[in-house]
Amino acid sequence: MAQLSVDLLGVKLKSPFVLSSGPLSYSADSLLKATRAGAGAVVTKTIRLKKADNPFPHMVRIAPGTLLNAEKWSDIEAEEWITTEIPKAKAGGAVVIGSVGHTKEEAEALVGPVAKAGCDLIELVAYDEDSMIPMVEAARKQTSRPILAKVSPNWRDLPRVAADCRRAGADGITAGDSFGPTLRLDIDTGRPLIGSDYGFGWLSGSAILPIALRSVAEIALGPGGPIVGVGGVTKAEEALEMLYAGATAVGVCTAAILFGFDVFGKLNDGLSKLLDARGMAGIVAARGFSLKHLSKGERKVKLVFTYDAETCTDCGRCQDYCPYGARTVKRPEMTLDEDVCRHCGYCVSICPPKCLRATW
Repeated sequence: MAQLSVDLLGVKLKSPFVLSSGPLSYSADSLLKATRAGAGAVVTKTIRLKKADNPFPHMVRIAPGTLLNAEKWSDIEAEEWITTEIPKAKAGGAVVIGSVGHTKEEAEALVGPVAKAGCDLIELVAYDEDSMIPMVEAARKQTSRPILAKVSPNWRDLPRVAADCRRAGADGITAGDSFGPTLRLDIDTGRPLIGSDYGFGWLSGSAILPIALRSVAEIALGPGGPIVGVGGVTKAEEALEMLYAGATAVGVCTAAILFGFDVFGKLNDGLSKLLDARGMAGIVAARGFSLKHLSKGERKVKLVFTYDAETCTDCGRCQDYCPYGARTVKRPEMTLDEDVCRHCGYCVSICPPKCLRATW
């Protein structure tokens, strides 16, 4: 089977999957559960000088694979992380990434003690890009441990931000974070679904996968370097996409909340099989595989469609849902009205048995 071990900034991980900072990384016990389930590394809840005081409620499932949340940083004191939780997680065999936020002053005060507590790497988190560079500079003075700068898909010009972080002393980038602010409402009461300011929250899970992939690819095509790709990965196929986009390792947060820690074992097994099926011996072979196909400029050559009548199930989707009414199916024949077809490709994407395909 394909090898899943990866080297992340000199730290050997048994798996490319990392439990990202979030609700399930609230304590050493939870970090160890993820490790035993198959996570290659685990990130602490973000440690700050003052513990979080969360609103109620602050997390809700709004669609399959997708959450809206207003959960803040760790609700455990920094001292407890440093003296108890991090040492306990390390003693239990976890590869621990210490998450520290959100200001230069906190980086100055916390990065050194968090690193000395046993963390293998440090991840810095900021609410805005103007805070990140001073944090990186301050952290670099506090430790020789590898530093990841966590950038947000909400920030403009991620390649520039990532390059600035690297110049300031970051060894790699975590891209990205939940997306927002966003809002959902209860149609019976009119109230927001979560109890934060104005009911605004942050989107995570399946809905943000395309945003996360774009963020990773932008950085991989720009300054490059080690990248932990985070956002929306719930199954092995999506993890492979993240690697194809240039990620070194793949962060998982919402999927573990929705499906439990067993998701790590399923992701490992599924990814290994996907790599085997494509003749890839390991993670390195998949990393950045798609970057050669990502180039500026629109493609203007029309699609070439093929139809397999034997595997067609007569669901009628390609005919009934074509925005332009271009297809007619009378198995074993399918006709296409080229005068009205826009070659948008939608019909191919909604064909359940994949009997309708397009090359381009």
